[in-house]
Amino acid sequence: MTLTSRAPRPAAAASAVALAAVALLVPGAPAHAASNAVPTYEVKINLTAAALDSSHAPSAAVKSAFGITGSAKARSYAYYDTDGLALDAEGWSVRLRHKDGSSFEETYKKRFPVTNGDLTAALDTARAAGFDSADTTYKAEVDWGYAKQTLSFSNEKSRSAKGYAGTALPASATGRDWLAADVPGKLDKWGGTGWGKGLLQQSRAHGPVTAKVYGGEWGASDDASIEVLPVVGADGTGTEYVVELSFKTDSRTDAAELHADAVALAESKGWLYHGDILKTRLILDRY
Repeated sequence: MTLTSRAPRPAAAASAVALAAVALLVPGAPAHAASNAVPTYEVKINLTAAALDSSHAPSAAVKSAFGITGSAKARSYAYYDTDGLALDAEGWSVRLRHKDGSSFEETYKKRFPVTNGDLTAALDTARAAGFDSADTTYKAEVDWGYAKQTLSFSNEKSRSAKGYAGTALPASATGRDWLAADVPGKLDKWGGTGWGKGLLQQSRAHGPVTAKVYGGEWGASDDASIEVLPVVGADGTGTEYVVELSFKTDSRTDAAELHADAVALAESKGWLYHGDILKTRLILDRY
């Protein structure tokens, strides 16, 4: 038998193979890293009680000024967190909501602050935490208030409302069990495997509250609304009314214009609340 020698492999080919082997062994950034998420916008401006009539509905003048033409639609909701608000401390909120005639809505939301209007920095921070354009299970949105902006990512699921009339919500323990069973992966693993589910299993309902929402169109937004939310007073007695005017849009430019115009108009009419009321925190604190 005659043995023939294999011709030596060209140096360039050998180098390429070696480099490929190293690339497989050394971790690095993916070849096509996901980009920042692209958010939609919701302008949220709070109004004072001066915007309401004697029945605690938006006055005719307010409706006319902001293109509100729809009749009241009720919705009830509660936030779930521990007594010590462990989820809120990490920027997470979990809500169970029931709109009249609809299924239950489960919303798991992570918030990132937008500091000094620097949305790109907030999106960068969110991407580093795994919230990016590749994850289509979360909807990115910027809540643009009177003075503050917040970037949020929401994961929404539903439950049948069979057997529940109107906007009725389940007992606290039932809602807790639903939300814990349906917890999405990012929340569940936020503080380690099983972190989110574990906290939800220890949570309770903060609420419920029932709001009335009036819809319409205004300016660049075809989804304008006023929500009137009665909440218990800070001392645990009486009722206060939170009035939130909002406009949804896909455009940051339109959102900026809607914000400026709404603030100016509300100010000129004496309806503007000079501050930002975060309903989530208000309900967590008072219920």
